Amino acid sequence: MTLIERFGRALEPVMLVMGLVSPLATLPQLYKLYFSHSEHAAGLSLIAWLLYAAIALLWTIYGLYHKNPTIWAGNGLGFLMYVAMVLGICIHTGGTF
Repeated sequence: MTLIERFGRALEPVMLVMGLVSPLATLPQLYKLYFSHSEHAAGLSLIAWLLYAAIALLWTIYGLYHKNPTIWAGNGLGFLMYVAMVLGICIHTGGTF
């Protein structure tokens, strides 16, 4: 086994954790959107969050197809977070772009 292969194998669980932690960075934005600053929802881009959700969904499907939890786990969680953002923007703005 080469050094690169050993490094990649060791990095796999780290990347799985990072893939799950990364979407959680959306939590403060969700909190502001739903609980503390919902009046600023009109300043958020519905199109951007829809694109984030679509991209995360495609990566989730890709990861499931390849049976790779490092890909599908984080992106699946990201998809849920981004859909929550989309719904919050629609609820508080009536769906303006």
